[in-house]
Amino acid sequence: MSVLFLTLPFLAITTALEFRYHSNSEIEEYLLDVNTSNPDIAHLYSIGQSVRGQQLWVLALGVAPHHHTVGIPEFKYVANMHGNEVLGRVLLLHLIHDLVRGYRGNEAWSLQLLNSTRIHLLPSMNPDGFNVADTHCQYSQGRFNQNGVDLNRNFPDIFASLREQHGEEKQEVEVRAVIGWLKMETFVLSANLHGGALVASYPYDNSNNGRELVGGASVTPDNDVFVHLARLYSSNHTSMHLGDQCSDSRPFLEGITNGYQWYSVSGGMQDYNYVWAQCLELTLELSCCKHPPVNQLPALWDENRNALLAFIQQVHLGVKGRVFDGFGVPVQNAVVEVKGRSNICPFRTNQHGEYYRLLLPGTYSFTVTYPGHEVLTEMLDIPYGPDVYSAMTHDFLLRRISASTGRASASPTPNCNLTLIHPEGGGAVTRPVWLVVLATGLGLTVGLQSMID
Repeated sequence: MSVLFLTLPFLAITTALEFRYHSNSEIEEYLLDVNTSNPDIAHLYSIGQSVRGQQLWVLALGVAPHHHTVGIPEFKYVANMHGNEVLGRVLLLHLIHDLVRGYRGNEAWSLQLLNSTRIHLLPSMNPDGFNVADTHCQYSQGRFNQNGVDLNRNFPDIFASLREQHGEEKQEVEVRAVIGWLKMETFVLSANLHGGALVASYPYDNSNNGRELVGGASVTPDNDVFVHLARLYSSNHTSMHLGDQCSDSRPFLEGITNGYQWYSVSGGMQDYNYVWAQCLELTLELSCCKHPPVNQLPALWDENRNALLAFIQQVHLGVKGRVFDGFGVPVQNAVVEVKGRSNICPFRTNQHGEYYRLLLPGTYSFTVTYPGHEVLTEMLDIPYGPDVYSAMTHDFLLRRISASTGRASASPTPNCNLTLIHPEGGGAVTRPVWLVVLATGLGLTVGLQSMID
């Protein structure tokens, strides 16, 4: 099956996009074609290279695709992290086609998404693994990168032991590229696309048997939001919500699972996104077979299309805005905390003074902290934003404290709240701030390697 790709008036029609497995060079050619044909809504860039020097191409789509726009949230999909799990590559190419076709056709759903969101799509995080992948449904040939490393066990992990945090394994170039990407953009919501099961999995993937462990699950402070996001994808998928579609895997109630409750993963990408990049990420297992037959691809696209689009729209949950200092200047690294949600790494404003907080509708108490200013606490009533393609907007205006007042100012806060419950439950272990700086800034690995998918 082929579809013609419509473009701007007076520009050439792009290469036909077939339902098949495109090579890495064919994907690059297609992305270049989309980028060239749609300069007003598309921006192609590379976040780095694989071990063998293949570019890790990302296509950004939106009405201002080349750069961040204040108030417009950043969203991403990542596919083919495991080189032999290949459906995600196909889905992201057809998602690109569908979004651009819809925008060119003035279809409301596409116009609303691209006018309100900057969408980044990485079709292959592991192009080297894809090159050597076989077509078996479950065998792992091609799973790892060129160095034989599972990229989804190679990220820094807040739950890893102190011994592991000293870096017995190095981060692979593909992982370092994603970490650098997360520092470059303020991603709000994300999903990584896998295969071999049919379920939406949410953080945490790991635990140190501390307070996060509840009833066999490793629960984040934003568990209600994660469960909502997983259910939303599953319910918009034609069969995932049934929960028992793969004969060789366990049944999943409503087609969702807490990652740790399914099986533990140390060094996983979704936990890293949430803990260190304030980006809520799911792991989406989208096919029972890791390498589905080509003749099944059109049906698999139909099964996932609505869920992929509905999930992007969830980037507009909650509240967004900016934090301004006593001079009316937006400030970076102001801490924006929600009562009852003590994140290991507090959510902070970006270089534009922006914060984004995905929250379900309700009333929340916010505390904003910035050195030299009074601690600000405000109550916010937050509606449901995705239906109108915009989270609630609320700015926080801080008040400076002069030395003459004799009142204490807000103290600097560490990048991460490192007081975690000791694995044996015998009290708290406080990890020094410099250790996390080393782990994140120098790319020291703290994850374990595992063959579990």
